[in-house]
Amino acid sequence: MESGNSVRDLAVDGRAARWQSHREERRRELIKAARRAVHALGSEASMEDIAGAAGTSKSVYYRYFGDKAGLQQAMGEVVLGQMQRRMKEAAQLAQTPREGLYAMVSAYLQMAESSPNVYAFITRLMPGEASSQDAIAASGALGNFFEQITDMIATPMRQYLGAEKEALIEYWPTAAIGLVRNAGEMWLGSPASDSKPNQATMAGHITDWLCLGIAPELKAAN
Repeated sequence: MESGNSVRDLAVDGRAARWQSHREERRRELIKAARRAVHALGSEASMEDIAGAAGTSKSVYYRYFGDKAGLQQAMGEVVLGQMQRRMKEAAQLAQTPREGLYAMVSAYLQMAESSPNVYAFITRLMPGEASSQDAIAASGALGNFFEQITDMIATPMRQYLGAEKEALIEYWPTAAIGLVRNAGEMWLGSPASDSKPNQATMAGHITDWLCLGIAPELKAAN
């Protein structure tokens, strides 16, 4: 009798595992389709627009993600995960802390520039939400991305500055991330013009501001 129960339990577990695998695969497919739709239609695309472009219904997206904010978070986890891997790979090839920062900033700007619509979609809260912060700051899962980026920035700078300036490391990465995001997003949203720097130049400017400040000659004069 116990043997029969064990067989049935294994069968149930097997079905549950297959169903879970199917559900996860379907969820990944829906995220990919939503990403393509937002890239083409813009960051203001509605759930109906996204579902239509994906060849399914709104109810399917609501079933898997709850609401639009849930879809934002799910897509953000995928996009920012890819961005983080790119930044880590770039930083690992660098020879100096400054090269590492430049590589990370450049990778961040490249990923954001590759699809401004998707970037805007995953970093924006829905109208009427309580938090005044954006979706990354408001979400624990997406906020973890920037916590890890803070650690990535702190490691080379800790080696560069030495133990006597350890206290600075507590503040600098957070300030650095704010500078990178705000300057990067302003650059991303500004219209093309002769005065707008290209991606590599902008990454260089941001890196210089992080390492030297905006006017290092003033410090030298003092």
